[in-house]
Amino acid sequence: MQIHVLGSAAGGGFPQWNCNCANCDAMRRGAINARPRTQSSIAISEDGENWILCNASPDIRAQLASFDPMQPGRQIRDTGISDIILMDSQVDHTTGLLSLREGCPLDVWCTAQVHEDLSTGFPLFPMLEHWNGGLRWRELPCSDEQSFTIACAPSLKLTAIPLLSNAPPYSPRRDRTHPGDNVGLFIEDTRTGNRVLYAPGLGQPDENIRSWLGRADVLLVDGTVWDDDEMMRRGVGTKTGQQMGHLAQNGPGGMIELLDSLPARHKVLIHINNTNPILDEDSEERAILAEHGIDVAWDGMHFDLSEAR
Repeated sequence: MQIHVLGSAAGGGFPQWNCNCANCDAMRRGAINARPRTQSSIAISEDGENWILCNASPDIRAQLASFDPMQPGRQIRDTGISDIILMDSQVDHTTGLLSLREGCPLDVWCTAQVHEDLSTGFPLFPMLEHWNGGLRWRELPCSDEQSFTIACAPSLKLTAIPLLSNAPPYSPRRDRTHPGDNVGLFIEDTRTGNRVLYAPGLGQPDENIRSWLGRADVLLVDGTVWDDDEMMRRGVGTKTGQQMGHLAQNGPGGMIELLDSLPARHKVLIHINNTNPILDEDSEERAILAEHGIDVAWDGMHFDLSEAR
């Protein structure tokens, strides 16, 4: 199994185009030790040739161009993308589907709730029907008791785990958490035993998701904000991390405390907001993460898990 990080930032990327917070301003001036980042997405593969795209960010074109296996060049029109899985219906995880319209029809796996949002409030499914049949919905079974496989990667057993997190503003379930609005993806390679959990929208870790987190060798989990009130403190928002559906790293019950309790070999934060001080690799907050054995994802980060556990 291979895991490739196409994008590691939260919505807006880093630096965000209209933001002059301390991080974004310093990044533009070259006054911070940080990497630019596009919006959150990963790709997974069994064989390194056929890839499952997990989330389709607005930055998808640049992300695909940065990763050679996504254009294998086997014929006039080609792509390494075989299927797409959506973790939720948020703009920063789905808008990239519009940029993939030339490749339609596309098999898109998502829950019934996500499909509803993308057929009504943000109607990508009906819009893209006009491009060669558009998106072929494959219902994602949202149950930790029901795993599934995708034809391009038959050795990867996938499980969609419901997360307690918020739906987007255009969803009728906004601020009313419903199983299926947001999922984490547990990936097990049945050949090697390696296991990965991808959960960029982990808002409230209940006992169920904690048990899945404890089984993973590699964790790619929500790293949106350092402090719950970070957006307000930086003067760029009015909501807390929890209100947006994200678990802050700092403080009691935060992501650091959660990750400290887990045995994974690799603990990685992904979906980093532009305000988060951990983007500065010389920051005190980044040093704290290092002390706890926690890494921060970057665009191009790659895991080759071809060896047995």
